[in-house]
Amino acid sequence: MRWTVGKGNRYCTQTQMKHRVVALLFLCLAAADLGAAAKPLQAAGSVLVFAAASLQTALDELAAPIQKATGIRMRVSYAASSALARQIENGAPADIFIAADLDWMNYVGDRNLIRKDSQVNLLGNQLVLIVPKDSKATLAIGPGFGLAAALGRDRLAIADPVAVPAGKYARESLTKLGVWDSVSSKIAGTENVRAALLLVSRGEAPFGIVYRTDAMIEPGVKVLGTFPESTHSPIVYPAALTASSSPAAAKVLEYLKSPAARVAFDKAGFTAPGRN
Repeated sequence: MRWTVGKGNRYCTQTQMKHRVVALLFLCLAAADLGAAAKPLQAAGSVLVFAAASLQTALDELAAPIQKATGIRMRVSYAASSALARQIENGAPADIFIAADLDWMNYVGDRNLIRKDSQVNLLGNQLVLIVPKDSKATLAIGPGFGLAAALGRDRLAIADPVAVPAGKYARESLTKLGVWDSVSSKIAGTENVRAALLLVSRGEAPFGIVYRTDAMIEPGVKVLGTFPESTHSPIVYPAALTASSSPAAAKVLEYLKSPAARVAFDKAGFTAPGRN
């Protein structure tokens, strides 16, 4: 009886060992397959871009072509250039920074947070005066034009004129035209240019100043006029790799400078830098 049990135990042990060997081989093969499948994804990786809010339409459209051409997934965080620069300063893990003016790129550059040898002026833009699509307002932009009277008790929607590039360009232009002092108390400052666009499209502000590229993508507004480029600093979108960028980031930035990307940027209404 003890012998039978003992024989049975030996038999079970041998069977279990065979099963374990087979299972182990199966797991090894499965792991090898998974490892092989994971390698391309791991090599491709992803790149995090911090980009001015006005770039959202164009960059969203470029995400798929970039991944197809490079194997790299481009993720983008959009906000005002000022907010993004401060996030990078505070250690945010961005690989590429695209600002809407040179001031905020210089801000991170002065703190050695970008690779200055990678910096390039990527794009340009135009500044426009917008109204809700059903507005009957008519205004011709020029020295001393009647924006304050047209506003009445209402407010002018622009991005924060102290910190956000679109707002700074707007303040510059209105100052040069001799209009700023009459409208400065009527400003509805927003956290970024897309927020100003939204106020006008909803009819919550009768006038706004945004980039031409923003007005193009919003059916709820129409353009009354374009501010002369001589009334504000050149609108420039500089791009650069951050000091902590991954090797893959250089490939994404290179694509953003390519003729293929230029087609998408042109479609969105951007100009070449220095050409408004």
